Amino acid sequence: MRSRTLPRTLMCFILFTGWTAVAAAVEWKPHAVRQLNGAAPEVRIPAKLQIVTEQWNRAVAVPYLVYMPEKDRLLMLVSCDYPHQAMVISSDDRGTTWSTPKYLHVDARGKSDTGLCTGLTYLGGGKVVAFGGDRRWFSRDYGASWSDLSPLGPTPDGKPWYIWDPMLVERNAQSGAVTRLVETGYTVSSRPGHQQGYLRFSTDEGRTWSDGAGVPQWNGASEIVILRAANGDWVAACRTDTPPRIKDALDHYEGLGISISKDRGATWSEVKKLYDWGRHHPSLLLMPNHDIVMTYVVRKGYVDTPDGYPQFGIEAVVSHDNGQTWDLDHSYILHAWAGNRKGPNENRPGPQAWWAGSQATSSVLLPDGAILTAFGTGYRSQPGPDNLPIPRDVGLVLWRLGDRPLDDDRTIRDAPFDSDVRNVVDPVTGKHGSAIPF
Repeated sequence: MRSRTLPRTLMCFILFTGWTAVAAAVEWKPHAVRQLNGAAPEVRIPAKLQIVTEQWNRAVAVPYLVYMPEKDRLLMLVSCDYPHQAMVISSDDRGTTWSTPKYLHVDARGKSDTGLCTGLTYLGGGKVVAFGGDRRWFSRDYGASWSDLSPLGPTPDGKPWYIWDPMLVERNAQSGAVTRLVETGYTVSSRPGHQQGYLRFSTDEGRTWSDGAGVPQWNGASEIVILRAANGDWVAACRTDTPPRIKDALDHYEGLGISISKDRGATWSEVKKLYDWGRHHPSLLLMPNHDIVMTYVVRKGYVDTPDGYPQFGIEAVVSHDNGQTWDLDHSYILHAWAGNRKGPNENRPGPQAWWAGSQATSSVLLPDGAILTAFGTGYRSQPGPDNLPIPRDVGLVLWRLGDRPLDDDRTIRDAPFDSDVRNVVDPVTGKHGSAIPF
């Protein structure tokens, strides 16, 4: 996808004009989502793809999507530039076109004052919540304007409470009114790569909160998103710590697991790992037939191209039993791409091979049954000021679940969670199990 550099005056116009203006059109492109099918040929599902930020030519990262049915409108939260500042865009045609980016909030001088924001959550009735820095931000008008809702307090033992994922919104079964918000957070200990997941609650739409508590079963987990399954269970998709055997590695080697509560968050099962390393940033959807769809990034675990470039992607898996098991043998590759450089993978400035990688998935179910998945990608990143990657982009895949008969292969599901069969795949052929040296 070829980028086009915008004149400086036009870029300024795009960044600071009003909410209703529409950015230069970025068209949907024909695409195919690939569903792996065990030993049988893969299934190709017609889809659409666009890089929403292709003409922005700036660092854009960490997308979050919500669908607001009252307006038939999508709202996307992104964080731009260095240091990151939160911006919002909206779409009234289900993702085909988007408004120009607008800072989520500015100070008295007109400068953004949010920093990076995460966890965009729709409460209904035009009410939206996001998290940034040491506070929660609140909108009553479908994301058009924002105000300070409440401080983002620490854990009970005084550690910073980090938030990545949207809240679980509990509602009155008859009226649909919000009865409780469930917020996950995490802390990082003094030991590298060792994290702890937390949980707390609000019964007044986020103005005040319980003290919160660490979940014992979430020791070694960080970013945690919760979905209420059709049977009432709470299903938590958890980003898990880098395996101890992988030494001095980026956090891209962290994994993905599932923890379930049958008593509305009072107690939890141990985290059952789906992938030991390389896959995380999950987003969960409940489908009309009660299946659960989970999208996530693949930052490690794809084999290099034949000429030695790393590969990255966005995948999805489905649970047919309220999150208890996941059909890993019939996963979906929503989009995959090769990096644009070889070389080091270190957590420091300078050209790094991981710059081209994926980060942050966010998926919503549209009224027609289609799924819209947003993701971050550095596929065209180059060294910018201070040797930081620019541009970085946000992409969208518009897709549907497959409906063709599939084989009954269980090779991947039955393989150990830390095996190469489970964690390593060639995204071009769909073949699992090639060894990757750490």
